[in-house]
Amino acid sequence: MTETTRMPIEGTFSTSDHTALFYRHWPAEQGTTPRKVIVMFHRGHEHSGRLQHIVDELQLPEAAFYAWDARGHGRSPGERGHSPSLGRSIRDVDEFVRFAAQDSGVALEDVTVVAQSVGAVLVAAWAHDYAPKIRGLVLASPAFKVKLYVPFARTGLALMQRWRGLFFVNSYVKGKYLTHDPERIASFNSDPLITRAISVNILLALYQTAERIVSDASAITLPTQMLVSGSDYVVHRQPQIDFFDGLRSPVKEMHVLPGFYHDTLGEKDRHLAIDKMRDFITTLYAMAPQRIDYQHEDRWSPSADTWRTLAAGPVPFSAEDLAYRALRYGMKALGTQSDGVRLGFDTGFDSGSTLDYVYQNDARGRNALGRLIDRGYLDSVGWKGIRQRKVHLQQLIQEAVARLQANDMPVRVVDIAAGHGRYVLDALQQVEGVEDILLRDYSALNVQKGQALIAERGLAAVAHFEQGNAFERASLSSLAPQPTLGIVSGLYELFPDNDLIRASLAGLADAIPEGGLLVYTGQPWHPQLKTIAWSLTSHRDGQPWVMRVRSQGEMDALVEEAGFEKCAQLIDEWGIFTVSLAVRRAS
Repeated sequence: MTETTRMPIEGTFSTSDHTALFYRHWPAEQGTTPRKVIVMFHRGHEHSGRLQHIVDELQLPEAAFYAWDARGHGRSPGERGHSPSLGRSIRDVDEFVRFAAQDSGVALEDVTVVAQSVGAVLVAAWAHDYAPKIRGLVLASPAFKVKLYVPFARTGLALMQRWRGLFFVNSYVKGKYLTHDPERIASFNSDPLITRAISVNILLALYQTAERIVSDASAITLPTQMLVSGSDYVVHRQPQIDFFDGLRSPVKEMHVLPGFYHDTLGEKDRHLAIDKMRDFITTLYAMAPQRIDYQHEDRWSPSADTWRTLAAGPVPFSAEDLAYRALRYGMKALGTQSDGVRLGFDTGFDSGSTLDYVYQNDARGRNALGRLIDRGYLDSVGWKGIRQRKVHLQQLIQEAVARLQANDMPVRVVDIAAGHGRYVLDALQQVEGVEDILLRDYSALNVQKGQALIAERGLAAVAHFEQGNAFERASLSSLAPQPTLGIVSGLYELFPDNDLIRASLAGLADAIPEGGLLVYTGQPWHPQLKTIAWSLTSHRDGQPWVMRVRSQGEMDALVEEAGFEKCAQLIDEWGIFTVSLAVRRAS
């Protein structure tokens, strides 16, 4: 064992839901402002105190280290082994890394993240969903698929959760299955801060999120080192390999460590892993930050390939083709008893009218069967995500207003494709100090419906609705009065071509002054792309609704190219829809 030479400073940082999470900070030994910041995330059940040896053994005196106790673990608050949701924990990761960078006085690009097991799954999901511009990742034995050893364990746990609600599962893992190091085994078995339990909501969400991240690993473009234990009794190896193979960064390396148990960085011969980690981290800081070029992402990328495949449709008369023909027939013959399904066929399932109907979330139909179908339709995961996106839109719109007012800037709002405008009016109706609200949409029907909503809410003195093209740069550049807050929601996701998006964002950048803000949405992933493309119709002349997902990195790159810098982001529990806030930089 390496003797402890660097003692941590202990403290707490406050998350956005006002939870004070405990952390340890090991300051750099050289200089007052480190050039390197390493943020570490512990395994499931553990805490930051068990990472002290990594700080000592990496022997990077010029680096500052940070490590937290995840909520419900160690000295952080919360019921042991529990978090409100995995999405909340992933957001905690984002906030802690940003806190560490700010606390050290460095940019995100000077931060490298090291994570193990469950912590590595949280970090991989964060890298996928938030597209942080950090230096790189080191992931040790990520728990993408835990070995439960009991047949149908996940199915059984899901059924029990429906019946019992929240309950906890105790880990079967003993120290001797984690490492060959007798001191680590003894400390694991005796440590009073080890949390044996994990809440069932987190355990099940861990599996679901891991499957999503592994299947869509190409969205992660950060330099990554993977350290895989060769004799892991706790997690499966193949998902780790599949994840690594999918990563798009040209700077990536994987090492399989023969004989290692699951605690890769706490094994008896861990110097083999630590040496590789030190070399990788040193190499990352010796080169310029690595960034992927998103210029041609709409042509040359996995998402573009998937879009073209979906647009071509299924193989004619294949089993898949026949199944989707049957689905379309059933929706038209029986599904139209539902008001929502019928509205989708009449106006397009991606139309402003459909969106407004989904927001209302009131099952309606021609009869009892129609209402039952409508309830199932409205409860589909995509529409659940849309309603959560509305909640997130309202949160960030209100945050944007508060930021403008704090900076003594007038609050003049424009939404360039507002649909009926319900989410904007809901967000701003109770906010004081808003000078002007301009809602625009290409559809005359949406303008008419939006004007009625404005009148219904008594906002005619401050809000108005006009017809306009969201992709016409000149029209957006000349908006009057000059907006200080631009909003674009659910629009860019409908168009695969980035040139349209560039024109729209350039127009908003022309109109919004330095310090002004932009709220924009993204869709980095969707579980129903095939079903939507091959069974639902668009508002554009009843054509199939074929979506091209944009990774968060691609979407943020387009926004940055236009002259904005992202400063906040929210995402739903399913990883489908993001809402981001960006500030207009100086021209």
